[in-house]
Amino acid sequence: MEKNVLQWLEMTAGRLPEKIAYSEASASLSFGQVLIRSKRVGSAILSLTLSEGPLAVMMGRDISTITADLGVVYSGRAYAPIDATLPDDRIKKILDRLQPAGIISDKEHLERVNSLRGLYCSAVDGKEEACPILCLEDLLLKETDEEALLSVRKSMLETDPLYIIFTSGSSGNPKGVATSHHSLMCYISAYRDVMGIAEEDRLGCQAPLDYIAAVRDIYLPLLTGAQTYLIPKEFFMQPTELFQCMREEGITAVGWSASALSVLSALGCWKDDNTGLPGLRKICFSGSVLPGKVLSEWQRNLPEAKFVNQYGPTEATASCTYYILDHVVREDEVIPIGIPYDNYRILLLGEDGKEAPAGEEGEICVSGPILALGYWNDPERTQEVFIQNPLKGPYGERIYRTGDIGRLREDGLLEFHGRRDRQIKYMGHRVELDEIETASYEMDGVDSCAALFQEDKEVLWLFFAGNGETKDVILYLRKKLPGFMVPRKVKKLEELPKLPNGKTDMTRLKEEMGRSRRSK
Repeated sequence: MEKNVLQWLEMTAGRLPEKIAYSEASASLSFGQVLIRSKRVGSAILSLTLSEGPLAVMMGRDISTITADLGVVYSGRAYAPIDATLPDDRIKKILDRLQPAGIISDKEHLERVNSLRGLYCSAVDGKEEACPILCLEDLLLKETDEEALLSVRKSMLETDPLYIIFTSGSSGNPKGVATSHHSLMCYISAYRDVMGIAEEDRLGCQAPLDYIAAVRDIYLPLLTGAQTYLIPKEFFMQPTELFQCMREEGITAVGWSASALSVLSALGCWKDDNTGLPGLRKICFSGSVLPGKVLSEWQRNLPEAKFVNQYGPTEATASCTYYILDHVVREDEVIPIGIPYDNYRILLLGEDGKEAPAGEEGEICVSGPILALGYWNDPERTQEVFIQNPLKGPYGERIYRTGDIGRLREDGLLEFHGRRDRQIKYMGHRVELDEIETASYEMDGVDSCAALFQEDKEVLWLFFAGNGETKDVILYLRKKLPGFMVPRKVKKLEELPKLPNGKTDMTRLKEEMGRSRRSK
């Protein structure tokens, strides 16, 4: 097995130099072009004097971002993708934790990145100074230095960090999950085998490129020779345009969030479009629980397609279990999350730290070479959840405690039974409800607040008390948080209900949610 994702790129580019690897509405890149551009970016980075550490790639959702990412890999560093449209406060928190040696951006986003220059700094030769900002278009002018690239490659290990993807954190500070080449390659290989992804497939990418789900659409082409098309974000609220785009682009396989399928179903995608998606044959969904009613509708309209339910956190390289649907589900059916992928091991730990018996609930824990290296620059949080397996006394085995509750059925399939804490999956993203509350408390006019998730409708709520106005709270949160974390429902109360111990009465707030829905 290869030990570096660059070997995948080089082998496929050597075999299929003219074949399109990545495309979008207005541009495309062949495997040969991706290889040339990535090597030029890597060579340019190596010619600069930068401090040690990863590089942030702060750009948009387009195919040039992928070549910037791979260029960083050629330089021997890890990359951290950051959406350039995120709020200033969010970017600042990410950069404070990341402490990048530099930031790569393109001309389209360079002005925005430069406007943030005061938010971060880096240490070069012991002196603190503004973090270097590197323009992608300038880096691409550098001729490839094969000798320098070869020198770096000789010292690279399969356990080196490949990327650092930031997820929500309960303290209000995002967590940077660092993942190695080997872990990513184990997952992509296993996913390919389960889904049957091949050279003739055209993948329809739904995810933002700074989100964990995007790694499938970035790296599957390098391994298989398939093509990835970046579907315009706005189409996911326009089912007719989305389906037309997918037909025109010949999309055969997708790995989407369960929320995307639910939203499209709610928008009447199958009622408004009679021509359907005849070419779509492979559908993986993950990120949250997909209601049986929604899944059965997709199955009935795509009877020849393969449907796979996938489960797993960023800390386990995107996903760790899968379940291949072999029947059209009932509307009230609970869909299992299945069995582990190759190179993953799942165990359920009870409250006593012992393995939960079959049929009983326990915390889902994951082990194997696919585990992330940990949280970047955050050893305390790393030690909290990446622990020694208590069931393996004679030798060390590292496991990740997901915080999710599961139950092993008699047939050997795993079921998902919710969270132990206040972390949820929403719109395909992992969200800490505490982070929404932390951001809300920072606003003048919010004295107390509580964030809740209405699971049956997949709606985020925020209740607050104070002299602030609802519209001002919404506008404030839009400046502080990514769009998917801004609650869709914000309601002002005279005061939040309390329990005798002084804690917020979440049961009464859930009742308030119900009353608000019924009153409409």
